[in-house]
Amino acid sequence: MRTRRALTAVLLALAVTAPVGCAQSVDPIERLGKKAAERVAPRGASHDGATDGQGGGRGEDRQPYRRWGLAAPLASPPAPAAPLSGSPGPDGTSAGRDAALPPVVDHVTTRDPVVFLTYDDGAERDPRFVDMVRELRLPVSMFLTDSVVGPGYGHFARLRSVGASLQNHTLDHAALRGLPYAGQRAEICGQQQKLHARFGLRPRLFRPPYGRYDTTTLRAAADCGITALVLWRASMGPADLTYTHGPHRLRPGDIVAVDPDELLGPTLRERTTRLLRRIQEEGLTVGRLEDYL
Repeated sequence: MRTRRALTAVLLALAVTAPVGCAQSVDPIERLGKKAAERVAPRGASHDGATDGQGGGRGEDRQPYRRWGLAAPLASPPAPAAPLSGSPGPDGTSAGRDAALPPVVDHVTTRDPVVFLTYDDGAERDPRFVDMVRELRLPVSMFLTDSVVGPGYGHFARLRSVGASLQNHTLDHAALRGLPYAGQRAEICGQQQKLHARFGLRPRLFRPPYGRYDTTTLRAAADCGITALVLWRASMGPADLTYTHGPHRLRPGDIVAVDPDELLGPTLRERTTRLLRRIQEEGLTVGRLEDYL
């Protein structure tokens, strides 16, 4: 009994004379609770779950759309019906007129509330755009020109790994209309071979540079394994959307081209964000073009 009282007296004396820093020690259960709370609400997190830092906190990971400037997440696209064939392009060309030739499309006939995002050339290689495509799960289509991409195919391999599709935009970005068959075939088939050598794929979709083509283009494309020529009904420029024909608003099935960056214009990510806001305002979302053609 005396021994226990002596031990108690020693412990009380130590508690009184201990350094101030030891007063910060807490019960192990309380400490674990604090750590759990920190995992749920990291330092700097606001009530809406976003963080005020640049490191991509856990709050941002739960709501990635906020990181990319959207007020709400993109709606999930519906499961597409069977791919359509013979959808007419702006000049009326379709597979229905000549089954041996691929259709030319700038709009897909569908009731699904989707539009399709397409990007040309391959000059922009912003690694954060890869993050944007991955986090928003954007089913974008990249139409690549070999002479523009140059040594940057690794960037597009990363884009492909997060869900982007890679399609054909010729070897050298030549204006095809009026060229002889041999020249057009070399431009289209040559890029088919480049993409096959690098990625093991042979694209089904082709966008002629500047949107210019003729019947020879269709013949050459068909002989290179292309199943559709893809134009656009709307394009997103530095300021706003412009339309090639029809109503000046987005409609289900529209194919949209996001113009390349200009020297002092908004970045590709900024243009994409502006476009996504417009898509949401129209009650639409982004679909995968390859599922419809």
